[in-house]
Amino acid sequence: MPTVVKGAKSSADLAALIEAVAADQDRAAFAALFDYFAPRIKGFLIRGNTPPAAAEELAQEAMLTVWRKAAQFDRNRAGASAWIFTIARNLRIDVARRDQRARLLDLEVEDDLEQPAPPDALLLAVERESRVQAALQALSDDQMRVVRLSFFEGKPHADIANELELPLGTVKSRIRLAMNRMRELLGDLT
Repeated sequence: MPTVVKGAKSSADLAALIEAVAADQDRAAFAALFDYFAPRIKGFLIRGNTPPAAAEELAQEAMLTVWRKAAQFDRNRAGASAWIFTIARNLRIDVARRDQRARLLDLEVEDDLEQPAPPDALLLAVERESRVQAALQALSDDQMRVVRLSFFEGKPHADIANELELPLGTVKSRIRLAMNRMRELLGDLT
């Protein structure tokens, strides 16, 4: 039997309204909460440099969260105002984090739009690739097999050992020997 007080302002009255929403999904209690808190949340957010349209949207989202999570309210842990304004503050923080991530992603996309490499860089890359291919051909078949599985297919050493039915130490040794041989053959590229 919730008591819905229009224009309720005492902490006990506001807590009772939240509890009525939690217990009975009391729409009148929620309407009273909405009428009381929505403009205050919007003002709070605007004072925190949130644009008015976004503040309006966040205030509505905060009140929707109050409706959904009213059962989590405990008047012994926090007052109604503190609980509701914490919800609004957390929503504002979440939006700010999402916006920051979006800006960072936009920056990454802009970084990916680099200018094409100059022709001499392309020529050097082709030359480097052919030298690496030649060095790979100089490896023994056993070394080439573990290098291919490890570096080109990205398999862990333990999986390579299982696949080739070799001890793990042998796989690691072959990779180490292959890398040493590549360093010898490529010299100035490493």
